[in-house]
Amino acid sequence: MNAGQEPAFGLSFDPRALTDLLQASSDIRDLALSLLQDVVNANRFGTKLTGDLAGYRKLQVDSRAQWRIVYAVRPAPMTSTHRSEVHVVAVRPRAKNDVYDTVGARLGMARRPLSARTHAARSQSPQLISRASVPKPGPRTAPASSLLRPPHGAEQYHRAR
Repeated sequence: MNAGQEPAFGLSFDPRALTDLLQASSDIRDLALSLLQDVVNANRFGTKLTGDLAGYRKLQVDSRAQWRIVYAVRPAPMTSTHRSEVHVVAVRPRAKNDVYDTVGARLGMARRPLSARTHAARSQSPQLISRASVPKPGPRTAPASSLLRPPHGAEQYHRAR
C-alpha cells in the first residue's frame, strides 16, 4: 500500500482461493497479491465477466495471460470498517477454462458456466427455426368459379351481334 492511502475496499478470500494462491508459484503469488492490492486501493478494476458469471470480475495475473484472479465486489460484513469488500473466489490457470469451471463449482453451479459468446454459439439461429409457411406477396388470384363466367355485360354484347 502507498503510505497514507486508506484502502477503498476490504479483502476476503474463499478458503479454497487462498489455497490456490498458496499453491501457485512464488512469482504468480507475488503478482497476484500486487494486483489485489491495486484493486483494494481502487487503482485497478478487472474486466467484467458475462453470462453465468455476471457480477464477477477477472484479472490477468501474468504477462502471458495464463493465470486469472476471479473476484466480486460485495457488501462487507457489519464488523468491517469498509462498506464493500473484494472477495476472491479463485486464483487459477486459464488453460482449458480451469479457472471458470472452478469458480462455477465453488458458486454451486450444477453445470459449467457459459460466457455470452459460448451461449450464442450454441444457440439455434432464429432463421433456422421452422415456421408455418407465409404466403408470398403477389397479385390476388380469383376463385376458379369466377374464371368460368363471362365478365358482367358480356352476354348483352354477344346477343346483340
